[in-house]
Amino acid sequence: MAEKKVKLTQEGYDNLVKKLENLKSVRRIEVAERLKAAIALGDLSENSEYVDAKNEQAFLEGEISDLEKQIRNSDIIHEEKTDTISLGSTVKIQFPKNKEGISPEDTYMIVGSTEADPDENKISDESPLGSALIGKKAGDEVQVHAPAGVLQYKVLEIVKD
Repeated sequence: MAEKKVKLTQEGYDNLVKKLENLKSVRRIEVAERLKAAIALGDLSENSEYVDAKNEQAFLEGEISDLEKQIRNSDIIHEEKTDTISLGSTVKIQFPKNKEGISPEDTYMIVGSTEADPDENKISDESPLGSALIGKKAGDEVQVHAPAGVLQYKVLEIVKD
């Protein structure tokens, strides 16, 4: 069975590669040293430091394996400079009016789910807002179904760097 492709921007791909290199070159050595020190304490059957170090090593190797798989199966998104929103697009949108009657605006980048980070204004193409924005143009309005009801957003601009 073919593995699912992981959609990433070039920046997201580079960050995964950097994280993998750090885990392999720095964290592996730290965990190995910790394991070595725990073994030196003797009696492994009742050695909590050894058990903790072994668990940390297993977790680390699992994380390395996951990152290698994501990198191997990555599909790098290249933002197309078009008038239509697609994966990799940066868009400025207007939110529905708040209690004060103000319609706030914000800018988001549409990314794959692996790279989504709301704190950095990166939203997944699979999220309700992200999927509603795909294929739209500046001036279009989109409706998003949310627990609070249907919310109306307006695409103000597709940001071109």
